[in-house]
Amino acid sequence: MNKIVFDYLKTLEKNNNREWFGEHKDQYEEALAEMKVLAEKVYQELTKTDVLETPSGAKSLHRIYRDVRFKKDKTPYKINFSSSFKRATATRRGSYYFHIQPGNSFVAGGFWGPNPEDLKRIRERILIENADYKAIITSKEFMETFGSVYGEQVKTAPKGFDKEDENIDLVKPKQFILKHDFADKEVLDPNFHLKIVAIFQKMRPYFDLMSDFLTTNLNGELEV
Repeated sequence: MNKIVFDYLKTLEKNNNREWFGEHKDQYEEALAEMKVLAEKVYQELTKTDVLETPSGAKSLHRIYRDVRFKKDKTPYKINFSSSFKRATATRRGSYYFHIQPGNSFVAGGFWGPNPEDLKRIRERILIENADYKAIITSKEFMETFGSVYGEQVKTAPKGFDKEDENIDLVKPKQFILKHDFADKEVLDPNFHLKIVAIFQKMRPYFDLMSDFLTTNLNGELEV
């Protein structure tokens, strides 16, 4: 990725106001153009191994404008660029995300806000098929790449679940997120898009199992 993206974000962080942003709109457009190139490269590589609902790299990028209506921090602009890709069809669950920010670049993926019905089903199936679930999240590659599953959790046990269950910790999360950090020098590598996609591909065993939980019954019959 071109260094101008980091340079712009660093300067924006120091001048996060509408007047400065308007006066330097050309710098924003230049950085945005670089991000569109990166996002499209990621999109083209990712679609070689997965099917996406997101139609293009450019369409995956998020707006830089912050929604400040209910926030104490009224700075108008994000100090990062980000992008997300949604998997296509009811049988492919989970989504991919990457975040570009000096000193805080990462990729993530998973299930940010499952609806109550999906969340209940995920939890039930994890407990029933905990051996399959544990095999993925305790594998060497998973632990070296992601460490663990991240997300907000309930303190004791979800409503309707036995807090004494030996696997109750597996179902405390309200979100099921995988995350991998990148150093700035990795982001500036000309082939950074390939590194992003390589991490996304390592999420697939987790995505595939969770998709199975959400779309099939215990006999493996499709229910969507």
